[in-house]
Amino acid sequence: MTADRWVPEARLRGDLPVTDAASAAEHVPDDATMLVSGFGSVGYPKAVPLALAEADRDLALTVVSGGSVGSEIDTALVEAGAVARRYPYAGTPEARAAANEGRVATSDRHVSAVADEARFGHYGPPDVAVVEAVACGPDWLVPSGSLGQTPAFVEAADALVVEVNEALPRELALVHDVWTPADPPQREPVPLTDPGERIGSPRIPFDPAKLRAVVRTDRRDDAYEFRDPTPEVEAVAANLRAFLAGEVGRDPCPGRLRMQFGVGSLGNAMMAELGDLDAPVEYVGEVIQDGLLDMVDAGDLSVVSGTALALSREGQDRLFADLERYAEALVLRPAEVSNAPGVVSRMGVVAVNAAVEVDLYGHVNSTHVEGSRLLNGLGGSGDFWRNAALSVVAVPSTAGDGDISRVVPLATHVDHTEHDVDVLVTDHGVADLRGTSPRERAERILACAAPEFRDDLRAYLGRAGDEGHEPHDLPSAFDWRA
Repeated sequence: MTADRWVPEARLRGDLPVTDAASAAEHVPDDATMLVSGFGSVGYPKAVPLALAEADRDLALTVVSGGSVGSEIDTALVEAGAVARRYPYAGTPEARAAANEGRVATSDRHVSAVADEARFGHYGPPDVAVVEAVACGPDWLVPSGSLGQTPAFVEAADALVVEVNEALPRELALVHDVWTPADPPQREPVPLTDPGERIGSPRIPFDPAKLRAVVRTDRRDDAYEFRDPTPEVEAVAANLRAFLAGEVGRDPCPGRLRMQFGVGSLGNAMMAELGDLDAPVEYVGEVIQDGLLDMVDAGDLSVVSGTALALSREGQDRLFADLERYAEALVLRPAEVSNAPGVVSRMGVVAVNAAVEVDLYGHVNSTHVEGSRLLNGLGGSGDFWRNAALSVVAVPSTAGDGDISRVVPLATHVDHTEHDVDVLVTDHGVADLRGTSPRERAERILACAAPEFRDDLRAYLGRAGDEGHEPHDLPSAFDWRA
């Protein structure tokens, strides 16, 4: 199928209720469930959340986003005491502190499930959607730098407020492919058979009776700042590349790699290692980072399918200056399509994500430090790891300047069980866990730990003994250093 590649002729079309941010914010009830656009800290509303934060109101909002958003929501609104509940991600230090201190009730959710959970009122009746766009008409809008859950939020909410961001090019319409599923039990499979296929439209339609306000803005998203890779990160990337080179030509990679990487400096660094692999590479994931633009420019990547443009300022400028060319390769889909279990499985994705820690039997902690302190959010890692053809944990073996081992006897919090992980890659090697028993996994994972921690990990296994399917010495599981 071929999508409509239409670009709007103007930012605003028709008779629209254009107003200022403070007036638009009055359409958000004090205790509203407010659904906001945004994913990967891209494409979120800015002016209306700031107006809410500055308003002299007793707000107790439930804020639901597609993924992480910027400081206007997760800092200003939180610090104003306006947020009572937050789903599904705590993306700023202020939001994490509020969650860890119990000031904001937070629940982490799998990205692929958020759209339905909003539709069906799991977070409360969806009162209002506040979303960012690059253009708007009386019954349609064109999203900005992400799709995320925006189509589902616009559909579900009783009322709609649109921020039209004039700092972003209208030509972003060229990369959007909006397709939404029917509700169960009438839901059919996503009709996507190739990662470069377009099955929808660049516009999100809505009932014109919902539209309460349109606010004109001109403020870009905060840009990603990718750190220079450390020697440890470079070693992880090199080990991953060597492993993937050996996988090409065998299942699930029959001469082609369809990759997904988590957002961040580690994922960006690993992309740079894929250019000279002896196989065509396609990206089928969530977030589109600078490294993927580099691969498109080098001719090493023909398809980039995701749901958000998580780019540095230089990456944003490069994309916006040549959108028509990049749009031949780039496509943004709703998260309930990009992360759909059936789509991930059908595409044969090799999913590569990082972690806080991995235990000796392969259980993965992605979100909490010392078992209780929320660090970030689950994001889409569960959607991809559980449904990918090959699931890879890629992470340096240590944290805290080498003082903390990321390989531990027993994970203090489990986001992904041993059943969802196929391979561990660290700066010290690769543990291929496919087809292994728990005791075999422990030996392979131990070999990927930093050398200075291996003796203590080996001593732990000795104390655990031979009893049980996954032997543990629980009294020392969290105090295992000699």
